[in-house]
Amino acid sequence: MATILVTGAAGFIGYHVARTLLEQGHIVIGIDNLNTYYDVSLKHGRLAELNPYSQFTFHQLDIAERDGVQHLFARYTPQRVVHLAAQAGVRYSLHNPHAYADSNLVGFVNILEGCRHQYVEHLVFASSSSVYGANRQLPYAVSQNVDHPLSLYAATKKANELMAHTYSHLYGLPTTGLRFFTVYGPWGRPDMAPFKFTKAIIEGRTIDVYNYGRMRRDFTYIDDIVEGVVRTLHHIPEANQTEATGPGHSHAPYRIYNIGNGRPVELMRFIEVIENCLDTKAKKNMIPLQPGDVLETCADVTALQQTVGFSPTTPLELGLPRFINWYQDYYQTEALPLSA
Repeated sequence: MATILVTGAAGFIGYHVARTLLEQGHIVIGIDNLNTYYDVSLKHGRLAELNPYSQFTFHQLDIAERDGVQHLFARYTPQRVVHLAAQAGVRYSLHNPHAYADSNLVGFVNILEGCRHQYVEHLVFASSSSVYGANRQLPYAVSQNVDHPLSLYAATKKANELMAHTYSHLYGLPTTGLRFFTVYGPWGRPDMAPFKFTKAIIEGRTIDVYNYGRMRRDFTYIDDIVEGVVRTLHHIPEANQTEATGPGHSHAPYRIYNIGNGRPVELMRFIEVIENCLDTKAKKNMIPLQPGDVLETCADVTALQQTVGFSPTTPLELGLPRFINWYQDYYQTEALPLSA
């Protein structure tokens, strides 16, 4: 049993990771600033699911608050850290860039400093598939360079990887970065396509279909993400002076892994699955590609499979109905079939 700090514990992925760690018997210290980027009641709903665990402690704290983060690390001396707190969203970064600098850059330095001074055994942090940016070689592999981000959000996630490597090299802090690919599932974020489309279709509103539907995404179910996070958390990277350096690995105790399904789904097929689940046809507004978007994502998870013996397997046709069942149960609503 370990004491594990989970940042962003009231967030989508943070909640699921914290719950799994609690079920495994670990002591979990959760922090979250409960910002208003999306409906705060959803964050409180997730926390309400975690609070009954006796070994769970929550603090409302912004990771950009240096003194607060420092005091929290000193008080609880966590053995391991899962850092999931961040300002998320590609399109939002076009309108509010300072939120990304505060949380994803300043906040990440504060977490690194806390880990350094408290001699944390392992820091696992969330990166993103968005770091691949303008890359056109599919599937995306950690061996590829990621030097051409297409959004500020992606740039901050690439910066996190560089900052983590620096601390691994200078201070011997074991760090692992995980590039998540389009995560979905129960308790998902309202700004993500599964939530937005489901809500709009149920309410009889039109959905925006970017690039006229000519997009493909590597949708990854939340249970697969959590499995990857927990497995890598318990697999601490070691320094290896004989190993060749490259974009995904280093002489330092530092590693990068993709966590994705490796099976991209056409956007129109994605919408079709939702329509079938709701027995309702979506009203579609076909619009151009939006700034910061990429046409296709696909994860090569070879490195993850070789290291921790796991790769995601949940197909969209299984995971999406689970999300929609949760949504209808949580909001006590159902779709009304529309005329053709």
